[in-house]
Amino acid sequence: MRTRPAARVGQYAALLAYLIFLAFPFLWLLSTAFKPPRELGSLHPTWIPHHPTLGNFRQAFDEQPLLHAALNSLLAALGAAVVAVLIATPMAYVMARHRTWPARAASGWVVVSQAFPFVLVIIPLFLVLKRLRLIDSLAGLTLVYVVWSLPFALWMLVGYVRAVPVELEEAAAVDGAGRLRTLVSVTAPLLAPGIAATALFAFVTAWNEFFFALVLLKSPGNQTLPVVLTHFIGAEGVADLGPLAAAAFLATLPSLVVFALLQRRITGGLIAGAVKS
Repeated sequence: MRTRPAARVGQYAALLAYLIFLAFPFLWLLSTAFKPPRELGSLHPTWIPHHPTLGNFRQAFDEQPLLHAALNSLLAALGAAVVAVLIATPMAYVMARHRTWPARAASGWVVVSQAFPFVLVIIPLFLVLKRLRLIDSLAGLTLVYVVWSLPFALWMLVGYVRAVPVELEEAAAVDGAGRLRTLVSVTAPLLAPGIAATALFAFVTAWNEFFFALVLLKSPGNQTLPVVLTHFIGAEGVADLGPLAAAAFLATLPSLVVFALLQRRITGGLIAGAVKS
């Protein structure tokens, strides 16, 4: 069916309004990061700073160890994404190819587990990590991120595995390839877009996570970037707005850069997981 011109204009207008809605916080954060203190306290704020300055960025780096905290966040997020994908890929293959009652029960549990709030699981996780002596360590935090992101990674990858034609695996079996060889040589390359999308979502989730890091990390040298950002808020709840905006702007850049670089692969992975052959 042809779309009427008026309807098409309405669609583009709605899309533009949605993009503006999404971009507003980031643009306002960017504007605030470059404003001097006098403009930050103005009763008539403006989008574009009249006297842009880099002083907020210098003050942010002088007051808090942002680079060290960013390195901690990077190590935890990368570790969680890699380990979650390595575990989820063979598990998703088994759940997608062997539709037995244990596989269906596992799929149901994956969906139900996403409804659990952070507060419900933090105490058991804290006790387990205490027994393993992993409290206040990046290894323990990474383990928590793996456990938390694994259900979502499984849920995504099961759809991608089901989109791969079974006939390809049957042909590999005829040629003498075993299950492991088939998974590594035949299925895994076709799952590359889906694996990239899953790893990216796991990375971004761990990079932006705050609650677990706040509870499990106590030493200043182990704290991640979202926790360090709270240090720009004083004891009375008054925020040092300029340095906070500058640090928050820098904290959002890695996610944006990774999304921009992997946009096509992510889109292809999402479509592959949504369409059945």
